[in-house]
Amino acid sequence: QVQLVESGGGLVQSGGSLRLSCVASGRTFSSSAMGWFRQAPGKEREFVAAIRRDGVITYYSDSVKGRFTISRDNAKNTVYLQMNSLNPEDTAVYYCAASQAMNLMTQSQYYGYWGQGTQVTVSS
Repeated sequence: QVQLVESGGGLVQSGGSLRLSCVASGRTFSSSAMGWFRQAPGKEREFVAAIRRDGVITYYSDSVKGRFTISRDNAKNTVYLQMNSLNPEDTAVYYCAASQAMNLMTQSQYYGYWGQGTQVTVSS
């Protein structure tokens, strides 16, 4: 069982930065691939980024590549999402999720554990 709690969301101006954190409870964090997803009002939840259990391999959606960085600290049971050069299209509720899949997955059905989400709002 894994419980996930996100933090770090808020209101930021276009071009600004935010760093999201997701703290996991449970002993399976270090054996889980972690992902970040987001959902904007009226839209489906979409994949943002994922990181392998050892932190060596990462993967990003095209919409955030070069602006966002996912990282993890297994000693702290925490995964991070550094978001730079934010624009209004990044406004959404951001969720972290844990997956037991061997490969990095972009589809939400491969993630069995989810946090409650944190709101990110980017003003123009």
